[in-house]
Amino acid sequence: MLIKQFEYKPLSHFSYAILSEGLVALVDPERDPAQYYAFAEEHNAKIVAVFETHPHADFISSHLQIHKETGATIYNSEKTGAGYTHQHFDEGDHFKMGSIDFTALNTPGHSPDSITIVAKTDDETALFTGDTLFIGDVGRPDLRENAGNQKAKRRDLAKAMFQTMTTKFEDLPGDAMVYPAHGAGSLCGKGMSADKTSSSLKEQRETNWAFKVDEEEAFINHLLDSQPFIPHYFGYNVDLNKTGAPTLRNAIADIPFNLFQAEVNGDALVIDTRDEAVYKKGHKRNSINIMAAKEAHKFETWLGSIVQPEEEFSLVTEGAAAAHEILNRIAKIGYETQVKRVITLQESAGVTSPKLDLEAFKANPEAFTVVDIRNRSETENGKFFEHAITIPLHELRERSSEIPTDKPIVVHCAGGYRSAAGSSVLETTLSQATVYDLGDAVKDFQ
Repeated sequence: MLIKQFEYKPLSHFSYAILSEGLVALVDPERDPAQYYAFAEEHNAKIVAVFETHPHADFISSHLQIHKETGATIYNSEKTGAGYTHQHFDEGDHFKMGSIDFTALNTPGHSPDSITIVAKTDDETALFTGDTLFIGDVGRPDLRENAGNQKAKRRDLAKAMFQTMTTKFEDLPGDAMVYPAHGAGSLCGKGMSADKTSSSLKEQRETNWAFKVDEEEAFINHLLDSQPFIPHYFGYNVDLNKTGAPTLRNAIADIPFNLFQAEVNGDALVIDTRDEAVYKKGHKRNSINIMAAKEAHKFETWLGSIVQPEEEFSLVTEGAAAAHEILNRIAKIGYETQVKRVITLQESAGVTSPKLDLEAFKANPEAFTVVDIRNRSETENGKFFEHAITIPLHELRERSSEIPTDKPIVVHCAGGYRSAAGSSVLETTLSQATVYDLGDAVKDFQ
């Protein structure tokens, strides 16, 4: 059994290809299947199965595209209620591929329909745990109250997770390897390891808190406490994954381009992905600056946290060459259908953003309305400015009316990336106010 782990860093997502005797099975594939096809071609193998551990909230899966293009069977839990051709795969079900025997464990907790895929040969066992068991943590149980059509209360799912952790893995060997769907940085959990992307089950039994708390109420309280925020797009992705997303190539093929545009007006909402310094020199009205120049930029997360599902927007990229990559990134969360057109701008065309006089701000920060857009978990640990108004970035568009405009406004986060987006949000929603971005100068106040 050869296992290849694929990582998509911006969403901290892991997917897998499993090879045996010229056949390949995939687990929780991301939106673009090209890398899985390359793996199969490299090994002169045929993709015959795609396992979906649950309908994912934080990314769009390519399971339906892979089925259409390779003929692979899609396997998932009957409880998913999937709207595409598939084979149910729950406890008691088996699938043989080469020397590997695949079985399922129903492991609810993160979602009601979560399964763990158990892959066994004569001498090894691998567990593909999806969002149930992470390295160092378990999946959050609070996504299905308001995310997706299939509702489930967080406390009920937390109880289900307790039962999963105390009963479902106990008969499996300690040397079984655990392969989760996410690592540190994902919003699907809160305490995942930043050092390891897989682990033995024995190690998890010894180090993962969820195996060590044997009292139900204490387990539930710990699991529900201090979970990250839930982006707008999560529910939309759950439902789209249950239906099955369209083929990626077709989804982005007909999006129109307008190159070297000089017009300032004409778009209800613009997502400008250029570097903040370039953006501030000139951009279209109604723009929000969500940078996507680097892999480290959490572009998908913030796009899906600031922009609502089905809300149309125009897209500004640094140039035509960048457009394809950024459209692929947008498609990772299924927002490509919302892109009206892709635009490149003439240099320094459009509206400019004012530059903060940093020395004047340092001399008298109370002369400014300071808006702290960090997450609640960050602001609960202390403010950089005592008089700051705290509104997390993912709530800023909806709550901007709470911000007084009688003073100039200064927006800050922890390092500068989010404040570029936040200040541009307020420039758009509070058009009569003067809005400054503190940017990376925030480090002077930490």
